[in-house]
Amino acid sequence: MCNSKLLLAVSGGVDSVVLTHLCHEAKLDFSIAHCNFNLRGEESDEDENFVADLAKQLKVEFFTQSFDTQRYAENSGISVQMAARDLRYQWFDELRAARQFDYVLTAHHANDNLETFLINLIRGTGPDGLTGIKAESENLIRPLLSYTREEIEKFAETKGLKWREDSSNFSDKYMRNYIRHNIVPGMVKLNPQMLNTFFKTQQYLRGSLELVEDYMSLLYPRIIKKDTYGYSINIDFLRKIPNPKQVMYQMLRSFGFTEWNDVYGLMDAQPGKMVFSDTHRLIKDRNTLILTEKSDKPDDKEFWLSREEELVMIPDMGTLHLEEVEKLGKRAKNCIYVPASKLQFPLHIRKWKKGDYFYPFGMNGKKKLSNFFKDEKFSLPEKENTWILCSNEEIVWIINHRADNRFAVKADDKDILKISLT
Repeated sequence: MCNSKLLLAVSGGVDSVVLTHLCHEAKLDFSIAHCNFNLRGEESDEDENFVADLAKQLKVEFFTQSFDTQRYAENSGISVQMAARDLRYQWFDELRAARQFDYVLTAHHANDNLETFLINLIRGTGPDGLTGIKAESENLIRPLLSYTREEIEKFAETKGLKWREDSSNFSDKYMRNYIRHNIVPGMVKLNPQMLNTFFKTQQYLRGSLELVEDYMSLLYPRIIKKDTYGYSINIDFLRKIPNPKQVMYQMLRSFGFTEWNDVYGLMDAQPGKMVFSDTHRLIKDRNTLILTEKSDKPDDKEFWLSREEELVMIPDMGTLHLEEVEKLGKRAKNCIYVPASKLQFPLHIRKWKKGDYFYPFGMNGKKKLSNFFKDEKFSLPEKENTWILCSNEEIVWIINHRADNRFAVKADDKDILKISLT
């Protein structure tokens, strides 16, 4: 970090002022960034002026950004604290990329870490939420994380440093402040070395989680695989390993699921049952669980193919080609041969719908597509993404799967068309 270009997040509070002076004394190459969240009227502006004067005094580059935090919180449906956090880190990322800073430094300390742990514990969290704030995360570094607020304040007083006190920190309106003023002091009273003990406990917990991650990296290739529509999870293998529920949690926790009993219950559910998160869905399909992105928009796209156009592009599938041939070629999954005399142009390309039926090539009689899918063991995503080619609403081809017997080429057919998907 000594030879890096650094961006310091400075609020004007004692912790960020100490961090600034430490970097200055170490002769590091740094600039200062300050966020004005406009939540405390003139006091917010005075904080900004204080940090600007600090940057001027130390002769370092200064950046500031003003935010309408209240409006952002209301529009996003989140708390003011979360809004401030989002706005702060979004701006830091933009500034770092635009000005080519190597790292962003924040002044989080040991008390912040304990408070975050308790907030997560009260709200409910998985193991990751109990590991607290990370000292390093990609381009973000927190150099003061192992120091207590008391140690930082003593250092500032010894050096004769000046800083700003945020008046909102004295109010118990916010959960963090309530924990800081009422819960943490009681814990420290029971154990004066509470922060040191907590730091060691988190180290043990992080080590345990690293062990879990190593274990999961060995399991992943045997349990889950990428397929056309998302990921498939091998239920039979899941049943054979210890703690399958914890393995499922580790695999799926980043996809936003919250109803974990329902997720675990899918292993024994009927095929077709689903559990949803805000962004994804998990589907039971015979011996697998299928994870796909969730779409709230019905897929009602359709396409038309005229005799003159010769090709049409189908999203996420390929290009449908039409060409005249003199004789039948080698049979393949991605192409069919049909007599032009039996087709009514333009041909219609659409997703299948309930009640569709066709006459499977090589068989007598008709069959509902729903029964065809069942016999062929199609998963729900496969059914949802099946396209059909129609002539006057009669199915010519379940594209890439099965042709219709009514449009089979006879011996005396002359004008033969090859329809293929590439």
